[in-house]
Amino acid sequence: MRILMLVATTVATDTRVLREARTLVGAGHSVHIVGRSVPEGFQDVDGITVSTVGTSSVFRAEGQPSLKGRTLSAPMRLARWTLLPQHRRSSFGRWAEGAYLDAKDRDFDVVHAHDFTALAAGARLAREHGAPLVYDSHELWTGLPREYRPTPLADRRERRLEAELGGQAAAVITVGDGVAAALGRQYGWDNVSVVHNTFPLLPELPAPLPAPAGLVYAGRVAAFRELETISAASRQVELPITVVGPSDDTWLTSFDRGRLDVRPALPLDGASDLIQAAGLSLVTHSDKWENHRLAMPNKLFHAVSLGVPVVATEVGELARMVRTHDLGTLYKPGDAQSLVAAIRDAVEQYPTLVSNVGRARPELSWETDADRLLAIYTQLGEKEQKELP
Repeated sequence: MRILMLVATTVATDTRVLREARTLVGAGHSVHIVGRSVPEGFQDVDGITVSTVGTSSVFRAEGQPSLKGRTLSAPMRLARWTLLPQHRRSSFGRWAEGAYLDAKDRDFDVVHAHDFTALAAGARLAREHGAPLVYDSHELWTGLPREYRPTPLADRRERRLEAELGGQAAAVITVGDGVAAALGRQYGWDNVSVVHNTFPLLPELPAPLPAPAGLVYAGRVAAFRELETISAASRQVELPITVVGPSDDTWLTSFDRGRLDVRPALPLDGASDLIQAAGLSLVTHSDKWENHRLAMPNKLFHAVSLGVPVVATEVGELARMVRTHDLGTLYKPGDAQSLVAAIRDAVEQYPTLVSNVGRARPELSWETDADRLLAIYTQLGEKEQKELP
């Protein structure tokens, strides 16, 4: 089948989108992705083509610098907090219209819309071309953190729109059982399948460490990631703690780093090497937002793919997965003493935890989730064949 994917990201660093696209191409399908401000010269494997729509809004032209990452005065912070909802709606709306215009004259058999930001354009294209729609919800959109002023009316409109357009999808895909259950409760959808954000199995792993040499947090360096708790705990544990990832520099300027070694983002291989050398991965997020309680962070599956146990926040679906497979230890969100105790427990139980992670790797791998994705597309193809005149 010819698959049209829509995603309001740069594509180049979107591991979920690329992993799904590569899997579908490997199974004989072709994939075209319409992304957002894709870096010039980005190329991927044969069978995947990419086009791009720019990032702009009524407040900022394409290519103009964002206020994010700048040190702002109090009045500027207030203005940003006030106007950010309009900027986001304008920016995503312009991208969606541009994505529709880019795709409307292309030939495709299926529209695969990644996240709510692509849903309206995807539903319109699917309807006009008589193609099935796949809605790939990377998170619970209605439960996302809102780092701007409350927008209850807009939130209700978005919920109604997701219910209406997502309800038209031939298949709905999401990242974990928690989000799948929430979508079922909210909208009554019974066609939701789970494709985790897992990683491919490596052909071989280095010999496990006899004991951990440190801990690594590899992910977004910003609010609602429990980094304040990690910083407080860093003063009470002997193991060094490294934080690496793309940062919200505005937030980072006022962050007390404690004894943390905070580094810029690394390519995936570099982050993997760092985690394997340390031997323990920190998989953390807050308990403030519903999406955090339902989320299944990529960091968890990344650690499992490397054979590395985790120290994780005792929150929702993340805690359930860690307990189910005994992948590491848990601590109470916001409680530095609980985190210190969880780190010490992980050190004491380390050989057992390494063995547990090794046993869980095949089930929690992309090879398993790829089969789930391909099964969905096989069903779509069979349905299309049956409906042909």
